[in-house]
Amino acid sequence: MLRDHPLRVELCNELHARPFTQLTGPETITHIGMLSGEDKAEDERAHVGLLCQRFNVAAPAPGTKHFMADLGHFYVVWERHTEFSTYTFFRNRKDPDRKEYDTASTVVQAKQMNHEPFSKTAIELVPVDWLNAVPGHRLVGVHLELEGHDAPERTMQEQVAFFPIGNLSACTLRGGLAAVWMDFSINEDGYGRILIKDYGLKPRQIGRAVQRLLEIDTYRMMALLSLPLAQQYGDRLAKAGRVLKDITTRMTDRRDVDNEKELLSELTELSAEIEQAAAATNYRFSASKAYHELVKQRILKLKEGNMDGFQRMESFLDRRLTPAMRTCEAMALRLDTLSKRVARAGQLLRTRVDIQLEEQNSALLKSMDKRASIQLRLQETVEGLSVAAISYYVVSLIYYLAKGIKTSGVDINASVVAAVSIPFVVAALWLGVRRVRRIVERESQD
Repeated sequence: MLRDHPLRVELCNELHARPFTQLTGPETITHIGMLSGEDKAEDERAHVGLLCQRFNVAAPAPGTKHFMADLGHFYVVWERHTEFSTYTFFRNRKDPDRKEYDTASTVVQAKQMNHEPFSKTAIELVPVDWLNAVPGHRLVGVHLELEGHDAPERTMQEQVAFFPIGNLSACTLRGGLAAVWMDFSINEDGYGRILIKDYGLKPRQIGRAVQRLLEIDTYRMMALLSLPLAQQYGDRLAKAGRVLKDITTRMTDRRDVDNEKELLSELTELSAEIEQAAAATNYRFSASKAYHELVKQRILKLKEGNMDGFQRMESFLDRRLTPAMRTCEAMALRLDTLSKRVARAGQLLRTRVDIQLEEQNSALLKSMDKRASIQLRLQETVEGLSVAAISYYVVSLIYYLAKGIKTSGVDINASVVAAVSIPFVVAALWLGVRRVRRIVERESQD
């Protein structure tokens, strides 16, 4: 029997982890995105389990990153991402396996709603105490209203009136089979608004459109997280650039090694500051770039059409989101360039310091060689004087020895004996001193 790779099932299921929801209007949806960090997945999963427990529904299994459940009064979809989670609540959607729906159909039916758009929300059905305890901080919040093709027709002014902030984007989808209005704002209730009017889309197409719209709103907020960081570090990098310019200018003006060491110390401190900034911003800038790409992909897949009097989402975000992303990209590039400049300046300065130190060491060695040569000559002089002094005392001893022998009756001339011994004494002492010196030199070399 073939042995499966341990990740085969997990990798295969990943393609089906986030299925599109099939929807028909009317539908009321609330979508929130909670920024909780990379280490809160288990806490969030446990919190979703507490919600399921209240409604006697099976909790998400350990390791689950996507979970959906019919909780009776509302339907919930929870998705865990790398650093945030989204919670999507449907007011009218029901599980297609429930008896009040036609289970033979793949279409998710919905109850008819008798309210104006945004007069009711899906999140008001969620237990308040559970909602207040959701891990993380809310970064995304949006109410979405989906109206069916049988909903009453309204004038453009009536549609716009549902958005307190008049600056909104609007477009058609799939050649006019649906119309979308979206404000990309935060209203007094803390949520943005999306209104979709369906004129003939299939349930799966509606589900895909809704999911992409919610993802656009989520990912554009995640992408913008790096903008305050770029603004925060902008002044610091400008100051670092001025400091680097000052250091490089001083490098060309000064040649003293002590000043070079001082400059190298300043450059090392500047390098540490820049590396700290890079460590603090690199992940956020990279993540924002990835989120921005996701926003552009989702907009492209919507296949927007023009609606008279409104900007399409692509144009709306290109005018507002793209400049912010350009700022972040420019800051990331500026940080990388500054880091490379500091590295080059540091390498150049270290090379100059090393060369000057080598020159100093070479001069020191020459001075030491000269002093050693002088010391050797002095030593040889001292050795000569030492031989002369010792010879004098040895010859004196020979003289007194000869004189003593003469006193005992031997007929010798003490002065002659002393004079004759002088060359032999001097030669013997000189050879002895040289031999001792050679032995010492040999031992020092070993």
